Amino acid sequence: AMAPVGTAHLVRCGQKDELYRSGLRSGAGTALHGLAGAKRWLEWRREVELLSDVAYFTLTTLSGYQTLGEEYVNIVQVDSTKKRVPSFLQRAIFVSLHTVLPYCLEKGLLHLEHELQTEPDESRTSQSNPALGLSSRTLIRNWIRKQVGDLTEQQKKTVLQIVYVLKQSIPLLHRLHLAAFYISGTFYHLSKRIAGITYLHFGGLQGEDESIRSSYKFLGIISLFHLLLTIGVQMYSFKQRQRARQEWKLHRSLTHQKNSTKEKITGRHSRCTLCLEDRRHATATPCGHLFCWECITAWCNTRTECPLCREKFHPQKLIYLRHYQL
Repeated sequence: AMAPVGTAHLVRCGQKDELYRSGLRSGAGTALHGLAGAKRWLEWRREVELLSDVAYFTLTTLSGYQTLGEEYVNIVQVDSTKKRVPSFLQRAIFVSLHTVLPYCLEKGLLHLEHELQTEPDESRTSQSNPALGLSSRTLIRNWIRKQVGDLTEQQKKTVLQIVYVLKQSIPLLHRLHLAAFYISGTFYHLSKRIAGITYLHFGGLQGEDESIRSSYKFLGIISLFHLLLTIGVQMYSFKQRQRARQEWKLHRSLTHQKNSTKEKITGRHSRCTLCLEDRRHATATPCGHLFCWECITAWCNTRTECPLCREKFHPQKLIYLRHYQL
């Protein structure tokens, strides 16, 4: 017997899938780090995570099987008619929207922001920023660089503001959709809502307890209020953030000019051990080791330890060194 799926089942399904996906991503990243080293891991980690997610959903949803989360709560995917499983096209659209689109959007905005903030004379020296992953070898970055090169300074400032708003808006959109899910009880993921994939629970006709539904609706209302408060705070601080970005851009250009006049005195001891190039914006860990700011912050996204001595530390303990000579 089939029955509509309650909110609690969908939440448990999503949490279980995320647990297995994160385990697969972590294992793949550890294997890459062990085989290719820290530099290649920093450059390729997002691509490895994407391949891990695509592999997980290809072996389950795209192949016509339940995911481990769906099997855990005993639910099955159906289309809008609730009489048959989604078509292969629907499942392919869901997998693309759930894995490939977020990756392309993140990388596209990151490359666009980087190109807008990079001065023309320093574009050559910033090719291998590990935070951007596959630097200039990607088609998307070459296309973005060509488009940005035709913009005026005023247009660049406008596009940079749009990029900033988009980067802030995407997480807010997900939070808005999550609040709507808590209230309505359907479509836990935005990608499933677009693809039109819903669920049915099989193995019994018992419905979800009304008190549980009421609790989730209350949680959805609280989430909406919290989202509105967050939007208000972000709008209030938008100007301060823009001013801080301009100051950082000015400081970075001055630092680049100073470094270019002292290239002769840079030696082996001024290299970052993560990217194996001259340190850009030297940053110290609490244990005293120096790295590029981009390299060590990217490292800290997944490992909260020093790459050299393995001493544990919190990312907020990193110290950016201003006016550091070597």
